[in-house]
Amino acid sequence: MAVLPTRPGNLPDRKPPEWFGRLPPVRGSLSAHAPLAGTTWFGVGGPAEVMFRPADADDLAAFLVARPPGVPVTVIGVGSNLLIRDGGVPGVVIRLGRGFADIALKGAFAGIAEKGERLLVCGAAALGGNIALTARNAGLTGLEFLSGIPGTLGGALRMNAGAYGREIKDVLVAAEALDPEGGRHILTPADMGFGYRRCGIPSDWSFIGATLAASHGETPAIDARMFEIRAAREASQPVRSRTGGSTFANPPGHRAWELIDRAGCRGLTRGGAMISDKHCNFLINTGTATAADLEDLGEEVRARVLDNSGVALEWEIRRIGVRGCQGNGGTP
Repeated sequence: MAVLPTRPGNLPDRKPPEWFGRLPPVRGSLSAHAPLAGTTWFGVGGPAEVMFRPADADDLAAFLVARPPGVPVTVIGVGSNLLIRDGGVPGVVIRLGRGFADIALKGAFAGIAEKGERLLVCGAAALGGNIALTARNAGLTGLEFLSGIPGTLGGALRMNAGAYGREIKDVLVAAEALDPEGGRHILTPADMGFGYRRCGIPSDWSFIGATLAASHGETPAIDARMFEIRAAREASQPVRSRTGGSTFANPPGHRAWELIDRAGCRGLTRGGAMISDKHCNFLINTGTATAADLEDLGEEVRARVLDNSGVALEWEIRRIGVRGCQGNGGTP
């Protein structure tokens, strides 16, 4: 077991949880009271009670098999669409890293592609932009939309991420996941139970990779589409701010940003949190926000929209952990 030393500013006065010593040996790293704020795009939130960075899928599976009963597990990626509450996250937070970021071309040589498709086998920690670029470099089209979705493939699978006319369900051949006991499962698109910004796989299952389909394309056309997507994001979204992407899912028959704008929430602030002037379905940390500022501002927007239009907005940003002062625990 690789146990990391306490880092500066990482609550050196707090002892590891009593079950820390009963965690199984790992090839990756385990650390108690690990800071999480720096792992998210918002840059806020309390620590993980324990952080586990598995070396690879086998390391993660073995850990899940042998972990003490009753210890909760939460899997995170690069934190692009994630809000960690100020009280931190109980149990073990699993951060997938390099061992889950490979992208490999398959299909053309394996003889398993259909209708001229080629397959990309990707780890759950592979960034959408890197997947799109790998496909582009191989002269493959159909995955350009991933260049406009920040975050990892694992997060995209969990929320059926989509943009610019396509969703992950449109390109998925199969996903691979671990259940809470470490069992491996190969999941077809039908198994995934996809809906708008959701999938039907239990939240305590951990995606470890997926196979995506692409087809032959012309590189100039692929480049043009990726440039178009980048330009559209730059023009319409606060991409250079501390934000978490789209805050609320679009309700049926509506666009969330229009409902928010109509309710007078553009530019609304609470503490260091702000509703973007550029795109009002984006929450921004202006530099001093706490997670509570951001979440409370989001709830205020939901209340105003409900009062103005009768529509109940649903959070698209994933919120985890407990409320409270950073590092001092708190209540759910």
